[in-house]
Amino acid sequence: MITGKQRAYLRKISHDTEPIFQIGKDGITDALIDGIDKALNKREILKVHILDTALLDTRETCDYVAKRLKAEPVQAIGNKFIIYRRSEEEKYRKIELPRK
Repeated sequence: MITGKQRAYLRKISHDTEPIFQIGKDGITDALIDGIDKALNKREILKVHILDTALLDTRETCDYVAKRLKAEPVQAIGNKFIIYRRSEEEKYRKIELPRK
């Protein structure tokens, strides 16, 4: 569980990040979850865009994806959401969260 201060820090560093995944009319597939999982291991923080054709609620989708990947939902706003998970591999750990 991350604190509000840590969440604000993650929002700040992800502000200029472009979404690298899109959720379309097929919704959340196992292939999408696998792709996000691999990307989270290397990047630690991701922004995901939900297309209008998906007909999904952003907050619910963010929470669902985060729960499946054991990640932290950072922000869900508009058609985009941000999730964070500390990398399992030491060499990919780049983000140092503020202390609790």
